[in-house]
Amino acid sequence: MSPPPLLEVTDLRTTFPVRAGELRAVDGVTLALGRGETLGVVGESGCGKSVLVRSVMDLLPRTAVVEGQVLFEGRDVRRLRPAERKHFWGPEMAMVFQDPMTSLNPVKRIGRQLTDPLRHHLGLSRQAATARAVELLKLARIPEPERRLRQYPHELSGGMRQRVMIAIAVSCGPKLLLADEPTTALDVTVQKQILDLLVALQRELGMAMILITHDLGVVAGRTDRIAVMYAGRVVETAPTRSLFDDVRHPYTAGLLASIPRIEQPSHTHLTGIPGRPPDMVDPPPGCRFAPRCGFVAADCVTASPELGGLASSHGCACFHPLGGERSSSHQAGRDLGPLDPRGTR
Repeated sequence: MSPPPLLEVTDLRTTFPVRAGELRAVDGVTLALGRGETLGVVGESGCGKSVLVRSVMDLLPRTAVVEGQVLFEGRDVRRLRPAERKHFWGPEMAMVFQDPMTSLNPVKRIGRQLTDPLRHHLGLSRQAATARAVELLKLARIPEPERRLRQYPHELSGGMRQRVMIAIAVSCGPKLLLADEPTTALDVTVQKQILDLLVALQRELGMAMILITHDLGVVAGRTDRIAVMYAGRVVETAPTRSLFDDVRHPYTAGLLASIPRIEQPSHTHLTGIPGRPPDMVDPPPGCRFAPRCGFVAADCVTASPELGGLASSHGCACFHPLGGERSSSHQAGRDLGPLDPRGTR
């Protein structure tokens, strides 16, 4: 008998009241995450990825309306009392945010921002918390950690600030780490360093992790499973290798086709997905990807496909999934080649 999942999300729906009506940011997402497992959530900007993880952690403004269930080790996260929630964030579940410059307090030294959660959640003395903060900065591959404790966020580079943010997130030994596009605004070299650091810490500390990104190449060699989101819904989910070997949803295939290849000649025109995502205040009645899909059929515009195939671990919300000739024609000339262990090509 398999152990119960660490995290269970069932029919999660998050809406925001706006002037035009109700914006459905997350619309019926169901997923599960085991202990020590890494899940990649991928999709275009605005597809609901960040709202999904903030809904999981219950970090949304009061105007948000959240329905569905989020269970963490069997406990309903949304029903935690305020006193329980204070000690839930940090020791149980933590988040690495997109922009460390706005996530870190600009008027507090790095040392204070690291030691405060250690003293609050773990009850460490000032001296013990400072010693542990130095260890955490070393764990995050930050040189001269003792000196960094005395510095302010603006004195560090973007990559260093993100490493500090990661050190704070893992300081109390969380069982689940949520990384919300942790490499935003960083250059390519630093992006790889940050992603490799997250994966190394996840394995070293035994955490489960949800990695949010818009780039399938980022999650290729760093996750156990992938969930592809579009317009607030999961449209395809599978083990990482299975998804790349057998792409079934046209949207996932479009994301793959848009990845530039290093062997392409200079100034090669990038392949994009035509059209734009739907209005989430008034989404279309059928498949939400239908207006942009090259394989749209009559039933696609009248009914909404469910995420079928989960019994075989590869789910796809499409009436006419790719396969055989259709998949070959869609990917003609777009063979992305095998993945190397780092997730690059």
